[in-house]
Amino acid sequence: MAKESMKAREKRRQKMVDRYAEKRAKLKEAGDYIGLSRLPRNSNPIRLHNRCMLTGRPKGYMRQFGLSRITFREMASKGLIPGLKKASW
Repeated sequence: MAKESMKAREKRRQKMVDRYAEKRAKLKEAGDYIGLSRLPRNSNPIRLHNRCMLTGRPKGYMRQFGLSRITFREMASKGLIPGLKKASW
């Protein structure tokens, strides 16, 4: 389970990325790299981490499902993921 502070930091970064996305695209299109460097560092989408939607775990993330491998396996065992049959793991 991720710390609440880490989850909150990721949410703040996501908001900042969303806020500056249009401005960043315009500056990039114009080739104004000095203007890009003046934007806040956390407004760059590269600084975001993929985290599990349920637990907030950053490692073992499965992009297709938005879950960590542990949560994915638990949900698959319970039959909560449609279209997925549990094989002998």
